[in-house]
Amino acid sequence: MTEAVPPPEGYRPCAGIVLFNRDGLVFAGRRTDTKPAAWQFPQGGIHPGEAPEMAALRELAEETGTDRARIVQAMDGWLTYDLPGDLGPRMWGGRYRGQAQKWFLARFAGEDGDIDIGVGNPPEFDAWRWMRLADVAAQIVPFKRDVYAALVTAFTNRIARETVSGSNGPRAPASTS
Repeated sequence: MTEAVPPPEGYRPCAGIVLFNRDGLVFAGRRTDTKPAAWQFPQGGIHPGEAPEMAALRELAEETGTDRARIVQAMDGWLTYDLPGDLGPRMWGGRYRGQAQKWFLARFAGEDGDIDIGVGNPPEFDAWRWMRLADVAAQIVPFKRDVYAALVTAFTNRIARETVSGSNGPRAPASTS
């Protein structure tokens, strides 16, 4: 599904997944390690020899407890962010300046009860909810905002098409947690 172009030098290879439901809302998890609270999508490192798509699905299962998803779109290329100066030396043994991320859009094929954020060791998130895609970009830590803005641009139209053409038809957005 994705090209075999390596990530930019100096960045940790990572995969992320934007999971949307039949209402066109996306999964957002509240990170356990940020103050003030920050909401984000499941994401994490790509293991050596692991395909980015498989890494994204693995991260989804590890962080949300569900594998009830089907990838419907992959972003071309890598999105990068640099860690802030105070965080860089503490993360990943100071080996990387930030992350290079491959992003995927996936349709959720389950029910809310299929999500269990308590499965991680330790858990990545302490709360979750369905949100509008554009709203998550405003709730992420500042140094990741450009990446999330690019996700909004890349995936908004596909989410709209997928939810309108779904078997349930368009539905009014509703917030759940």
